[in-house]
Amino acid sequence: MLLLLIGVAGALWQRRALSAAPAPEPSWPPFEPTSSPAQGFASSAAEPEPAAAEPEAAPESESSPEPAATWVAPVDGACPDGYPVKANDNSRIFHVPGGRFYDRTIPERCYANADDALADGYRRAKA
Repeated sequence: MLLLLIGVAGALWQRRALSAAPAPEPSWPPFEPTSSPAQGFASSAAEPEPAAAEPEAAPESESSPEPAATWVAPVDGACPDGYPVKANDNSRIFHVPGGRFYDRTIPERCYANADDALADGYRRAKA
């Protein structure tokens, strides 16, 4: 009998908690950040500071050549002639001819030499 009363009381308590009005949504953002930590939090009445004007970029001379691409996309899953270094974008590793996994590697980028792959942020395969 006692267990029945505890069960009924628990069910009524849950029903009461579920029927309570939800809490109001907080406004976002909860505060306005300031430009300096020493100033503390800004009041909502504070006006934002004007954005600094961006400096104008120097006009490029039309005679300057564009930099040459250091890599090419593979053709039919293989690197074209002149670009023997195979690179994988997921692992950021490159493989050179004669390497242990060179023949198994399906390239995502092909480089002419290892220095170009290093310059793009890839690392040489350890084996």
